Amino acid sequence: MKLTKRLGLFAAAAALTASTAAVAAPTFINILTGGTSGVYYPIGVALSQFYDRIDGARTSVQATKASVENLNLLQAGRGELAFSIGDSVSDAWAGVEDAGFKQPLTKLRAIAGIYPNYIQVVASRESGIKTLEDLKGKRISVGAPRSGTELNARAIFAAAGMSYKDMGRVEFLPYAESVELIKNRQLDATLQSSGLGMAAIRDLASTMPITFVEIPAEVVEKIGNPVYQSMVIPANTYDGQTADVPTAAITNILVTHDGVSEEVAYQMTKLMFDNLERLGTSHSAARDITLEDAPKNLPIPLHPGAERFYKEAGVLN
Repeated sequence: MKLTKRLGLFAAAAALTASTAAVAAPTFINILTGGTSGVYYPIGVALSQFYDRIDGARTSVQATKASVENLNLLQAGRGELAFSIGDSVSDAWAGVEDAGFKQPLTKLRAIAGIYPNYIQVVASRESGIKTLEDLKGKRISVGAPRSGTELNARAIFAAAGMSYKDMGRVEFLPYAESVELIKNRQLDATLQSSGLGMAAIRDLASTMPITFVEIPAEVVEKIGNPVYQSMVIPANTYDGQTADVPTAAITNILVTHDGVSEEVAYQMTKLMFDNLERLGTSHSAARDITLEDAPKNLPIPLHPGAERFYKEAGVLN
């Protein structure tokens, strides 16, 4: 009788321990960003600081090759929040293999449309490049292979009646490495898809005379994808850039997956908008994020937690 009672107590204690462990299990929030010299990374670091307030949360920020890698990692459950450019999200949902997605990534869910990525084509002034046509025969970097930036480059050049074969040399390098090669006269130009005021281009503009290459509205229209819009890089965004530069822009999206709980997705969305002014201090691009536009024109479904927040905020019915 005593042995049976003792065993019962052990079982109860074990059950209590298991229950306590389950309650105390941490909520991991790994934020997938991009290169440390880009825009995704500093905004991701700022978000992680807000998300530390979520009960039991353990946050981390991972530097990656950005959009395409981020979305594939989300689908595999190796992250809880990721930055991606809009056309990559659309391609991921459809499973466009040439864009880096072997099958449709159906677990993806949207948290928010955030700020636009501007296609920024920058050349050393000594290269003589002034137009897209002038890039023919020149040395250019277009971002990591199958990154969001590189997919943007393909789309822009195709709409302008060009391809990589027209270039003298094409490198597939991240932002900072591309800029270093231009400084060293080993590249003539780089195409970078990012928020305005990005660190790598600021660095280049402060080091040597550069030219911003226009992407005319008619080229943007020929892309034939509604996520691309004609926009302008405002004058004086960078040192020595004294005039507006017509270009293309694409909305960035914060993406999660359907394995993230409704409550965590709700808190991630709410904490971002509760701290929007502070988020804007992490990078100037974040100042373009608006609550009203965040749930609009998204190529994938909203996560139910994010949807709940937008309904409470009065921006969704």
